[in-house]
Amino acid sequence: MPGNGLRRTALAAVTFAAAAASTAALAPLVEGAAIGPGWRVVNLPQQKIPATRYSVETVDGRQALRVHAQASYGNLVHDWPAGSVAPQRLRWSWRVQQPNPATDLRNKAGDDLAVKVCMSFDLDMARVPFFERQVLHLARSRTGEALPAATLCWAWGGAEAQGALLPNAYSRRVRYIVLRTAQDAASTWFEESRDVAADFKRAFGDESAELPPVTALIVAGDADNTGGTSVAHVSGLRAQP
Repeated sequence: MPGNGLRRTALAAVTFAAAAASTAALAPLVEGAAIGPGWRVVNLPQQKIPATRYSVETVDGRQALRVHAQASYGNLVHDWPAGSVAPQRLRWSWRVQQPNPATDLRNKAGDDLAVKVCMSFDLDMARVPFFERQVLHLARSRTGEALPAATLCWAWGGAEAQGALLPNAYSRRVRYIVLRTAQDAASTWFEESRDVAADFKRAFGDESAELPPVTALIVAGDADNTGGTSVAHVSGLRAQP
């Protein structure tokens, strides 16, 4: 699909606010029957394809974010102030009610996910390989956004191996760790607890031995490449300093 390279590079367009360095505090993903006020939907500039739909519903007694992708794209983003120290651990619960059978992160045609939780980092541009740095500069110029130089996604994949580390098919500035796959039972809740520094080192240790400041947390689902449909839920998302 034309423009997908830019689309994937623009996984999370974030706004940096001036603030002193501090440990990142995460606003609630769900507050009552609504999405938390610290979160915003980010689509592509002049996006023509449908936007992924985010809403809140009660599932198995839990208030959860509903992620409904239908040939769509869009991200739910929580921005952090510039210089924010990344949390040590990220925890959440998730389930996939309706998987997208065409998901396969190993190629562009299958690069859609029912749900992913991502963290973007203010990686020093000098650490980014030359060619990718030029592409990122171009993407920032075209979008007018300070696009992140490194985004780590914990993914509910499809045909990939559980635990696989994969670069995004369109941009190595986004890298996936596959926590769940198509073989995991539909509509079953799974609990996740991730060591942010350890996972960043695994994904981006070739470019940085240190954990950079965090710029945003993203929860998203998409189906624009496959033209498919998926429904997923996320609950209890929390960051621990």
